[in-house]
Amino acid sequence: MTELYSIFLRHPVVTTDSRDCPEGSMFFALKGDTFDGNAYAAAALEKGCAYAVVDEARYAVDDRYIVVPDVLTALQRLANEHRRALGTRIIGVTGTNGKTTTKELIAAVLGRKYRVLYTQGNFNNHIGVPKTLLRLTPEDEIAVVEMGANHPGEIKTLVDIVEPDCGIITNVGMAHLEGFGSFEGVIRTKGELYDNLRLRGAGPVFIDADNPHLAKIAGGLTLVKYAVDSQAEDVTVKGEVMDCAPFLHFRWRASGAEHEVMTHLVGAYNIYNMLAAATIGLHFGVKPEQVDEALEGYVPGNNRSQLTVTESNKLIVDTYNANPTSMAAALQNFAIMDVKPKMAILGDMGELGEASAGEHSKVVAFLQEHGFDNVWLVGREFGKTQCPYRKFPDVAAVKAELAAHPVAGRYILIKGSNSMRLFELPQLL
Repeated sequence: MTELYSIFLRHPVVTTDSRDCPEGSMFFALKGDTFDGNAYAAAALEKGCAYAVVDEARYAVDDRYIVVPDVLTALQRLANEHRRALGTRIIGVTGTNGKTTTKELIAAVLGRKYRVLYTQGNFNNHIGVPKTLLRLTPEDEIAVVEMGANHPGEIKTLVDIVEPDCGIITNVGMAHLEGFGSFEGVIRTKGELYDNLRLRGAGPVFIDADNPHLAKIAGGLTLVKYAVDSQAEDVTVKGEVMDCAPFLHFRWRASGAEHEVMTHLVGAYNIYNMLAAATIGLHFGVKPEQVDEALEGYVPGNNRSQLTVTESNKLIVDTYNANPTSMAAALQNFAIMDVKPKMAILGDMGELGEASAGEHSKVVAFLQEHGFDNVWLVGREFGKTQCPYRKFPDVAAVKAELAAHPVAGRYILIKGSNSMRLFELPQLL
């Protein structure tokens, strides 16, 4: 590993895609279910890579190939060695919902004082996390690293690579139950971040004091708290929603001072993401007025809590992900929004296993209880529910309907798992 790291220091750009080979970079020949990166190592070298890391010796025909027992393990160990060598302060971020938005808000706030490196897009898995760490340079003062999981043990793998100095679990909710097995499995896996910090004596943990599930697993850790409802005296940042029509307008208080922020985020539930970023910013010495500027200036992307205004409609686009917790939050927010006429286009929530039928039925029940009448349900799971709403087998059927009968003059919530491809709809609305 020492030899590999010395080569990396001379060639500090890493790629795992033989179609993207910057001059002088290092190609890591990862394997997948349907591909073997070793077979593309020669092509990567031809396109500009200086070295190719492989784990099948038969591909190593000259000294530009570095043979290791396992390429993925080598990538992860290299990332950890680089992280240790630089010693950059790292904030680890995980959670069921809101982790990407929270990560971006934290980076925006800290960016007012520091040079910050943070996870790009959703590079939050066993490959994306090490690639993020390998982007670190000596100039980076703080890093914000997002970590995701859909199976037990995955967060442990990632935190062992990252070794964060402090961390935050945004929340725990009903998601990826097919992989985790139960809600308790979700809590245990997300809690692996706390376990790592506790074991290494690191911290603090930034925690939502309103969340009892997080409080139960946070024993033995130094806690810096934020909240909306909690009356505890040790809450650092307290917030309240002032309005959400459609953008979140909220107030936050810390050290006796009060601040108001008008955001570009749709959804009252985003107040917790905002408070988390404010709390972390204050902890690292960002001035309160700089916190306000960063939060007000943040504009979401990638179909997360976005308001899109078209020629015909106003759309609340939240199509990156959907699970029972995030779906409930989106619908509760939409229900209290003082806008009309309302319409909802909802897609299936994936990876729920045996809980799927019941969770989709709960969504339908909520819609009926709150008087939603113009609802389109998309996908096989919603198709099994008993309800009066219009049902479509897939997004193609919805697109065909919109082409034949355009919709206009409505406030439309579009929410579903990314696999449902509802992100293709805004251009037709």
